[in-house]
Amino acid sequence: MQLKGSCHCGAVRFSLESETPYPYMHCYCSICRKTAGGGGYAINIMGLARTVKKRGRSRVYRATRGGGERHFCPKCGSALWVWDRRWPEWIYPFASAIDTPLPVPKERQHVLLGSKANWISVPKGRRDKRFREYPREAIVDRHRKRGLMR
Repeated sequence: MQLKGSCHCGAVRFSLESETPYPYMHCYCSICRKTAGGGGYAINIMGLARTVKKRGRSRVYRATRGGGERHFCPKCGSALWVWDRRWPEWIYPFASAIDTPLPVPKERQHVLLGSKANWISVPKGRRDKRFREYPREAIVDRHRKRGLMR
C-alpha cells in the first residue's frame, strides 16, 4: 500500500510502501509519549525503508535508549517517523503523520505499559491486548499470521 504523509505545516512530505499499514500498536514508552504526544502514547506503523521518498528536510532526535532516530519537522515540530539501525530495512512512520486513509485495525495492542504515565487510562475492551513490555510477535509476523499483508 502506498502511504503519503506530511508534517502539520507542510514543510516535510514523504511517501513509502507498506505491507503492514494497520495502526494497531499504541506505545506508551516515555520517548513516544513525550516526542509524539497524543493521548499519552504514539502509534507507528511499518513501511519499507528502501521505498521512502521525501521532500523537505527533517531533523533527527536520537533517544538515549535504543538505536532509533526520530525524525521530526524543524519548523512545526511534528513527529514523522522512526528509523532504527537494528532493523535498517524498515521505517516506522507515526500514524498521525500519514495523510492516506489507513485501514481500521481489528484489535489494538497497548505496549510498554510499564512506562505509562499514571494519568493515562488504557482501554480494556475485548479488542485490546496489553503488554508491560513489547510483545514477542513482530509487526510483520502479526500481519502475516492474520492475513493482513497488503
